[in-house]
Amino acid sequence: MDKRAKTDNFLEAIKKHADAQREAMRNEIKQLKEQKIKEAEEKGKYDSEKYITEKYEAKKHELTALLAKKTQEGQKKLFLERAKMTDEIFKKAGEKLIQFTKTSEYSEKLIQSAKEIASLFGNESCVIYINERDTAYSDKIKGVFDGDAEIKADKSVVIGGIRGYCENLNIIADETLDSKLSAQKIWFVENSGLSIL
Repeated sequence: MDKRAKTDNFLEAIKKHADAQREAMRNEIKQLKEQKIKEAEEKGKYDSEKYITEKYEAKKHELTALLAKKTQEGQKKLFLERAKMTDEIFKKAGEKLIQFTKTSEYSEKLIQSAKEIASLFGNESCVIYINERDTAYSDKIKGVFDGDAEIKADKSVVIGGIRGYCENLNIIADETLDSKLSAQKIWFVENSGLSIL
């Protein structure tokens, strides 16, 4: 074999080796590129999901806070409406009771209440508090007590009725329409079904 053929064979071998190296590099670059694209896609997917989750949680938190605020505002509004309705009902009831104090039935009820209080106090001295309008019944009220009874007009008895106090027994007996109406208001609020949850 001559020198030239040897050189051609050598060059051919170098070319084949270079082609194989180039093909190997191309494959390596292709694999690296595919790997980097896959990594980028996975990172993009992860980042997207993370972003969506964060935005969803933020929106959920915002909507939960808004719902809580609206619920609280609604409850406050309902509470105020309930209180207004209750006040109106009991204002009207108070007005009707004041009308009742102008009847003969009321004067009988007032004396009956005085008798009940007198039975508690026995022979002891006491102070009886009544509405100023009821001072016309002072003598009748005094007449049912065995002990000394001092009658006093009291501005805290707005509607009517009678409240007695016996210092010796340390007893207060309240038969005023005011306290009875107040007790009914407490009962009404607890049992009316207008409570706010």
